[in-house]
Amino acid sequence: MTDNAALSVGWVPVELLYGMCVSMLNIAVHCVVIVALVRFMRQLTSREVQRHRVLALAATMMATTAVLTFSHMLQVWVWALAYTLVGAVKSGEAYYFAFVNFTTLGYGDVLAVARWRIIGPITAANGMLLFGSSTALMFAVLTRASVVLHVYDTPTRRKRAPRRKSAAAEPAKAEAPPEPPAAT
Repeated sequence: MTDNAALSVGWVPVELLYGMCVSMLNIAVHCVVIVALVRFMRQLTSREVQRHRVLALAATMMATTAVLTFSHMLQVWVWALAYTLVGAVKSGEAYYFAFVNFTTLGYGDVLAVARWRIIGPITAANGMLLFGSSTALMFAVLTRASVVLHVYDTPTRRKRAPRRKSAAAEPAKAEAPPEPPAAT
């Protein structure tokens, strides 16, 4: 075993604990975003939204996706800050390294120092879970919005009121001659 490997073996519990704390912070950020999106969903029942159902559905999905994307960018930044605080990667490479790991892309062109090698897979596991949660939330938002907005309901046919004939359209009734008095 090399000296670096010997140093990193005893370090793993600290690294795991640190990674779990950063993961919990990211999960907290994600939960705040989810609660905000759920509150947003409750506004879909207003009359103004009901008039423009398909547009409201599209706007809801666009807003949900944009907010979740921004949330993931913030979560990557949290990981980059965590790497920088402990010196896990070279200065200036922390955000890139965090992004590659969080998205599970794993180029491998930037590596953490030997003492912090486990932090990359922890980041990847956290990213996988949060992307999965985002996917489930987007599906739930689409489903709920479709139900609330009645997007998939079959249109109901309104009964037409019976037509009233206008006086000009009615044929003139011929007046019948008066009946003769009955004979007694």
